[in-house]
Amino acid sequence: MARERVIGPAPAGDDGPSKVDAALRPKFLREVVGQRKVAERLEIAVAASKKLKEPLGHIIFDGPPGLGKTTFATVLPNELGTSIQLTSGPALSKPADMLPFLTNLEEGSILFIDEIHRMPRVVEEFIYPAMEDFRIDIVLGEGMSARTISMQLKRFTLIGATTRSGMLSGPMRDRFKMHEHLEFYSVEELATIVRINAAKLNTPITDGAAHELARRSRGTPRVANARLHWARNYSAALHDGAITEAVAHAALDKAEVDADGLDKNDRRYLETLIDVFGGGPTGVEALAATMNLAADTLSDEIEPYLLREQYIVRSPRGRVVTPRAFAVLGRQSPPKPRPDGPGLFD
Repeated sequence: MARERVIGPAPAGDDGPSKVDAALRPKFLREVVGQRKVAERLEIAVAASKKLKEPLGHIIFDGPPGLGKTTFATVLPNELGTSIQLTSGPALSKPADMLPFLTNLEEGSILFIDEIHRMPRVVEEFIYPAMEDFRIDIVLGEGMSARTISMQLKRFTLIGATTRSGMLSGPMRDRFKMHEHLEFYSVEELATIVRINAAKLNTPITDGAAHELARRSRGTPRVANARLHWARNYSAALHDGAITEAVAHAALDKAEVDADGLDKNDRRYLETLIDVFGGGPTGVEALAATMNLAADTLSDEIEPYLLREQYIVRSPRGRVVTPRAFAVLGRQSPPKPRPDGPGLFD
């Protein structure tokens, strides 16, 4: 079994996974539900690494939050029988912050950097030789007396996770041997995840309840696990601890998650766009200021699902609601402009 070592702060946005949440993560690639094409390519890469006795090539995972980027990163050390160190881009403000990680690397071990797109450019440039030649250059002194020491490192694999791969610089992106994009999950895949994790939590659940939780989980395993935890707590407090379809319905209604999977922030987003901005177009910064939320929260957590389900579209001028958004909120869509104005087709 791989040995996991966490050095430095936990990845940003993560208060440190609880023992329960960590226990729900798959341990090996064969246990991963969904993202099968990605898993199959990783299985090939792992098999080649073992046969060739070479470290796994550097990998970048990108996609919306909660789709399994960290899960894949923590599964690979188990497959390779090696250790992993975890950090995040915001925690690496200067090159010296990378030294404890790089100098503690073991042969073939993994360094995982969450939110790698938020790593400063000066840190990026510092690790270029580490990624290519497994060495780092350290400058000692200043001015005429400055000298550079080249330190050889153990061969390792850098795994990066990002929700915004477009913010990575070209030279950084090119140094990754594999670039894997994670997609949203189907309801059936999420229902399977819910059933597996309910069993790990020793919580009885019916197939109908698992399907209902999955259907309202926005295509995201992290959300499905959160829905499962809430339904489990709800049942334990008010029922017999088992999650039936009726209990799942009641628990989700209490959490203000509607039948379309929209939570209160989703509906507030759509209501703000309609009531304040007349349905758009408007920019994300204006929306964020009106809702008193960070723009990153809107673009990274709320908008991906609304875009995928076609409740909003992104136009060159900003966000615009669709007729489907009016329908889900029980509003009447504004009439479409008639293309018969005077001189319109002259």
